[in-house]
Amino acid sequence: MLKTITKAFATVAIASTSLFAISIPAKAAGGGEHKIEKQNWGFNGPFGTYNRPAMQRGYQVYKEVCSSCHALEHLSFRHLGDKGGPFYDAEFPNPNDNPVVKAFAKDWTVERIDQDSGDPMDDTGIPADKFPDIFPNAIAAAASNGGAVPPDLSIIIPARTGGADYIFALLTGYDSDESHDGVYHNAAFPGGAIKMAPPLFDDLIEYADGTKATSEQMARDVTEFLAWSGDPKMEVRKTVGFATFLFLFIFALLLFMTYKEVWKDVEH
Repeated sequence: MLKTITKAFATVAIASTSLFAISIPAKAAGGGEHKIEKQNWGFNGPFGTYNRPAMQRGYQVYKEVCSSCHALEHLSFRHLGDKGGPFYDAEFPNPNDNPVVKAFAKDWTVERIDQDSGDPMDDTGIPADKFPDIFPNAIAAAASNGGAVPPDLSIIIPARTGGADYIFALLTGYDSDESHDGVYHNAAFPGGAIKMAPPLFDDLIEYADGTKATSEQMARDVTEFLAWSGDPKMEVRKTVGFATFLFLFIFALLLFMTYKEVWKDVEH
C-alpha cells in the first residue's frame, strides 16, 4: 500500500512538472545566442492563451506583407477556423463551413490538376487546401531574394532559439532601411547582416479592426499569429494538462485518506 501511495504522488509530481514544462518554448539548433529582450506574451506560462484579435491582425500582416516571400507549408486554410484558431466560430464547428475561412481561401491561387487533360491549372482556394508554395523551388526562391531562400514561417517560432522574442526582435531590429552590398544590419540576426529588407513600416497596411498599424504593432501581431501556427493545439494541451494534474492530485489524496483509514488500527 505504501508503495502505491508513493507511486501516486510521484505521478502527480510528474504531471505537475509536465504542466509547467509546456510553457517552455522548444529550441532548435541555429541562430546562436543573442541578447533578445523578453516580451510579455499572453501565451506564455502554464495558463497562457493566445490573443485572438492579435492573431487576426497577424494573419492580415502575413497575407499583405510576408506572403510575398514566405510560405506556411504546414498549414491549411481550414486551420484558421479550427477551435483555438484565430477565426474560430462556434457556429461553424466544421471550419470548412466557416464563411470567413472560405473568403480567405478564395484570396489565394492554388494549383490543381485538370481532370480532363491532366494538365496543371490555377484555381481559387477552398478551406481544405494547404497554403500554396510561394516559389516553385528553392532555386527560384533564392533567385528572387538575392541568393537567400526565405524560410517557411509555419513553424518558425519553435524552430528558432528565442522563439517569439527572437522573431519580434528580428522584425524590429533594423537600424536602417538602406542596404550595404545587398545586406541590411539587424542587431537580432546572427552576425548582424541579413538579406531580408526591413519588411514593416508605420501605416504599411490598414488594419480591418481600426488598430493603428505601427511597425511595432504589426511585428507583435504577426509574431502572435506565427506562435499559434507553430503550436495550434497549445491551449487544448494546457487545459488537458491542468485537468490531468487536478485529477491525479485528487486521486492521490483519496488514496492517502483510504490508506490512513484502512491501517488506522495497525501499529507501524
